[in-house]
Amino acid sequence: MSAFRSGLLVLTSPLAALTPRLAPILTSAARLVEKTLYVHLQPGLSLGGPAQPHSSHVQATVEIINLITGLYAGADAYRHLDIRVLLTNIRTKNPTPPPSLGSVQNLAHPPEVVLTDFQTLDGGQYNPVKQQLERYATSCYSCCPQLVSVLLYPDYDPGDSSTDPSVPYSSPLWSASPLPKAPKHPLQGYNHVAVGGTFDHLHNAHKLLLTVACLLAQKRLVVGVADKELLENKVLRELLQPYTDRVKHLSEFLVDMKPSLVFDIVPLLDPYGPAGTDPSLECLVVSEETYRGGLAVNCRRLENGLDKVALYQILLLKNPDHRENEEDKVSSSSFRQRLLGTLLQPPNKRPDLPSNVYVVGLTGSSGSGKTSVALLLQDLGAKVIDSDQLGHLAYAPDGPAYQTVIEAFGTDIIQEDGTINRKILSSQVFGNKKKLKNLTDIIWPVIAKMCQEEIKKAAAEGKTIFVIDAALLLEAGWNNMVHEVWTVIVPETEAIRRIMERDGLTEAAAQARLRNQMSNQQRVDQSHVVLSTLWEPHITRRQVEKAWALLQERIKSQ
Repeated sequence: MSAFRSGLLVLTSPLAALTPRLAPILTSAARLVEKTLYVHLQPGLSLGGPAQPHSSHVQATVEIINLITGLYAGADAYRHLDIRVLLTNIRTKNPTPPPSLGSVQNLAHPPEVVLTDFQTLDGGQYNPVKQQLERYATSCYSCCPQLVSVLLYPDYDPGDSSTDPSVPYSSPLWSASPLPKAPKHPLQGYNHVAVGGTFDHLHNAHKLLLTVACLLAQKRLVVGVADKELLENKVLRELLQPYTDRVKHLSEFLVDMKPSLVFDIVPLLDPYGPAGTDPSLECLVVSEETYRGGLAVNCRRLENGLDKVALYQILLLKNPDHRENEEDKVSSSSFRQRLLGTLLQPPNKRPDLPSNVYVVGLTGSSGSGKTSVALLLQDLGAKVIDSDQLGHLAYAPDGPAYQTVIEAFGTDIIQEDGTINRKILSSQVFGNKKKLKNLTDIIWPVIAKMCQEEIKKAAAEGKTIFVIDAALLLEAGWNNMVHEVWTVIVPETEAIRRIMERDGLTEAAAQARLRNQMSNQQRVDQSHVVLSTLWEPHITRRQVEKAWALLQERIKSQ
């Protein structure tokens, strides 16, 4: 079990020997650190001598970038860890003298433990190598006062060619695209560099992109963060982090990595962003996927009378564990898909309910697939309470809302058989906010009471988990009578297609229906669990089964 929240890993092995050993080194470090692991590259550093070791500049080469690529590719195997490669001591080829390394760098999460791959035969408690390691760490970075030092002894397999630096390294763990051979010439630095992206739920592919951009930048890094129209077609965009949150996490990561730079983080509102108009920019960092976008930026710069920027392309990180509906690369959309079915915020406390009763409110817009999810939950053992059916009972001649509705809206709504004509009633309230409120003020409390009676009755029969299936759950304020709100979503275009196919409506009529309802984003913002029926039915079933299993765990741990 991890013992420390944050740690600093000082890697001292020569680069050729280090690359094949990264996997076992990270595995050892991940056993000790549970949250943030900083990585400091100092190949050739000796911790065994009597003199205090000092940090020195490391020349940035393609070999260094390949090592960082492999590190971030392998880091995906340790998803609990926020791994950050520090660049203060790594410099590119540049006429400007490198900054001094004399000052101590503050880190957002001061390390509680310092780790190293440096090997020594002395394993005693007062090992001088450990003391040197602590001195070295505290001379470079702000660390916790009671810093602990650990010498890692990873389980290198002597019979495994992957630990032989002379053999090309190949492992499913390092799943980036094949790395090019690493020329040992220094990288060219640029004073002003740009990079862009969505940077949602900052992941290791983002970190690689940003790390290379910081490595190349000497003075300023311009970071464009996609917002507004550029987010419209994102998969599960309702689960995107707000722009301010993305910028906050991005800023912390960048300042940790290379605090000597000036960072301009700006909203990206079109595909070109500041890279198309800023005359001072010299380099744009792109991926294999966005290289064409970089070419388009240079066309725009020429149109604006500006010089082209150099395009530095990095590799995509592959995701060997991707599921059938996910991308085969490390991506935010895959991360958002994995959020489906998980708890997004703490459940509501319901002291008014019996301790053996747990209530989920299930909602979603028209065409979302909410009914299919309700049926799946029923198959898994939940008692599903259909609020629409209760509404029909409430309007019936012997129902609890019948007389009150007639008194409020007149006898014109009564049919020959004595039942309320809900189409005529709907026509009276449609477009009239006052009349609509009068109706909902009557019917919603009645249905809420009927739900509570259903729960009480089924609980007496031994049922413990209840699902209130209600399209208007949030509008009616019924979220105040459930422990959790579960929302089912699909993109608006898919919902419109389903409504047209199911109800025979025109596209305009289907759009109008959705616009009269709460938006997906409004629902998601108030939800504890989000599900989506966008993909094949078996994928929806898998989501629901996952959500159900996690719900069972939460109930048991109460």
